[in-house]
Amino acid sequence: MTTALHFSNQDIGNVTAEDVALLAGRLEQDDYANPFEALNDWHLLRAIAFQKSELVEPYLYLLDIEAYDEE
Repeated sequence: MTTALHFSNQDIGNVTAEDVALLAGRLEQDDYANPFEALNDWHLLRAIAFQKSELVEPYLYLLDIEAYDEE
């Protein structure tokens, strides 16, 4: 079972590549006690992607974000 990381929006500025790798590893393993823990990690990775996209770039497949053409 995995242990979730918790960061506030202010803390996201201090997230390291190692933190993101650990977070991505948990999401890849998908061994959570309940679906809400997985969802919390997914939202955290998404928040990091918005603020520090360079750290999340290798793990974008976990976010399943697609570009949409809104024309």
